[in-house]
Amino acid sequence: MNFRSLLSSVLIGAVASARSMTPMATIATARLAGRRTPGELFLLDRPLFKYGALAMGAGELYGDKMKSAPDRTVFLGLLARVMSAGIAGAALAPRGNEKAGAALAVATAVPLAYLTLAGRKQAMAKMGQTRSGLIEDALVVAAGSAIVALSTSGQRAHGRTALQRTYA
Repeated sequence: MNFRSLLSSVLIGAVASARSMTPMATIATARLAGRRTPGELFLLDRPLFKYGALAMGAGELYGDKMKSAPDRTVFLGLLARVMSAGIAGAALAPRGNEKAGAALAVATAVPLAYLTLAGRKQAMAKMGQTRSGLIEDALVVAAGSAIVALSTSGQRAHGRTALQRTYA
């Protein structure tokens, strides 16, 4: 195992820092499209969790624009990031390295949540909550989708994904 093989896990942790449910929603979308993740992921193979992740991802995108939306660094926000990043990080890690992938994703998501919050507050001061949120949504969803697409497409028999082959 090397760090490059776990790059997808680190990157999905960065996505979770800004939107806690986006990693789960992007993986659920990939699973619905018939794509396989390198790591074992039984939870999102169940329809309740798959469709629940999609609904929660959409709900988070909507709720983030509300004036009453709490900061992402409150306890429940961080807990959601830990859970989502851990599950997604494990799913995108090479088989047999799911625990390391989960740990790296969580270790990325939590501290970056504070940085992404600081950036969002600066953007809100310049352009308002809704506009800054829509821009952040577009960036985060695009990044999450790209990471998951690169990590699930071109799955080979030897278990390496397109992203892992690029950095091998």
